[in-house]
Amino acid sequence: MSDDELVADTTEGYTVSTKLSVNEYVSLDAEDDSLVKWKQSLGLACGTPLEVAAGDNRKVVILSLGLEIQGHDPIVVDTTQAGALDELRRTPIVLKEGSLYRVKIRFRVQHEIITGLRYLQLVKRKGLRVDKSDEVCGSYSPNTVDRPEYEKTFLEEEAPSGMLARGTYDVVSKFVDDDDSTHLQFQWTLQIKKTWD
Repeated sequence: MSDDELVADTTEGYTVSTKLSVNEYVSLDAEDDSLVKWKQSLGLACGTPLEVAAGDNRKVVILSLGLEIQGHDPIVVDTTQAGALDELRRTPIVLKEGSLYRVKIRFRVQHEIITGLRYLQLVKRKGLRVDKSDEVCGSYSPNTVDRPEYEKTFLEEEAPSGMLARGTYDVVSKFVDDDDSTHLQFQWTLQIKKTWD
């Protein structure tokens, strides 16, 4: 899949503001009530920062990706486990046709504030694009001891159904932010089947 197919949607006239450090944000315009509320919503200066392993320069760490499926056990991939993403690429996730499901991610932010985090997903079947998703996750400050991770659950979707919908789909998932930084990108396979067996 080409990289130009999996880019975030843009809003005309929107420009990304200058990046500031967490301390700069905390001390910025303390008399501006709306800015104070925004900083509080991010949890700035609230709690002890999480300790980051030496040499870990990642700003967003995707901890898990899951599917919450109505009437079925959830499918969760722990993306922090060695080889988990390679296994996900080799072993398809099976979804029964017509199933109602929601994508759920768990992640951690470290080092700096992340603005405009998004989850992009491109789905192809036999080389042809059949779906593209662009889900806004939001803006987040670095996690603290009291809040060691974030969680985002997207709107419910319905898996395609019918004989023509059954089969194997190739999927690319990508996490990006307003700065166009890619925090994680991986490929996986989805199989739509008539039954769970």
